[in-house]
Amino acid sequence: MSSQLEIQPRELKFVVELNKQSKCTIRLVNKTDQWLAFKVKTTSPKKYCVRPNVGVFQPKSVHEFVVIMQAIKTTPVDLTCKDKFLVQSTIVPEGTLEEHMTSEMFAKDGVKLVEDIKMRVSLVMAPSNFPEPTINEMLKQADAHIVSKIINNRDLNQVKDADVSPIQDVKAEPIKQVKFEPIKDVDLSMEKDVESELTKEQELVTRNNEESKVIDSKMSMSDEEQRLFLDVEEMKSKLHELESKLSKAEMTISNLTEDRWLIIQEREKLKQEMTFLKTRKVERRVQDGFPLLFVCMVALISLIAGYGFHP
Repeated sequence: MSSQLEIQPRELKFVVELNKQSKCTIRLVNKTDQWLAFKVKTTSPKKYCVRPNVGVFQPKSVHEFVVIMQAIKTTPVDLTCKDKFLVQSTIVPEGTLEEHMTSEMFAKDGVKLVEDIKMRVSLVMAPSNFPEPTINEMLKQADAHIVSKIINNRDLNQVKDADVSPIQDVKAEPIKQVKFEPIKDVDLSMEKDVESELTKEQELVTRNNEESKVIDSKMSMSDEEQRLFLDVEEMKSKLHELESKLSKAEMTISNLTEDRWLIIQEREKLKQEMTFLKTRKVERRVQDGFPLLFVCMVALISLIAGYGFHP
């Protein structure tokens, strides 16, 4: 099934520049012969502002909306962005206005067609915001500078030695000695100097990076952010206290429920004992009363027999 809505472009591109907002304009084309309503959603509503985020446009017409990305305070390390946008569209009756639009119009109930089109976000670094050189690049530059200095010093030493030696002594064999012997000494000293200078440069670079990170973190946190940070920490502490209180309350509730079950069991036992005692009393009464009744019956029989046999 062909799409009822065409989006140009299909990807949102924002130019990243410090302390500046970035805009991106999107065109919507209604390819149907009916009125369409659209709605724009995003996974990061606090980071973006969509104007307008809902609308209605006529058949075979074009509608535009602008997405504004909030200003960035720090330079991002990675330009990959996982934010996404969703553009929903559905057919509405002719003459529908934006005031008549509701969220139920875009609910998928199986009767009406609601089309979803997803859009990705890509970030582009502004030309003015060139990335800072890495530690490796700075070390390479420092190494090249140090090596060039050492080579220049070596050339100067060779020139001085050549100037001091007389011209008459310059022959084939002495030239070899003059060239090779000082070069070995210079190479050894050069390696030692390069190692020492590299270690010094590395220590300086690491210190500068640590100091810059600390300064950037202090500068990036304004007064409002510090207040927010303090408020968040207070809320975390309060939540922790509430969690501890809730855990204590749960323990007391569990103890009370156990006590209740024990009390119920004790009541049941007492009821059983009471019924048992009542039955024992009835049996005793029956046993105690039976001999007396027997005696009375025997006495009555004996009296009747006595009157009967009396002449």
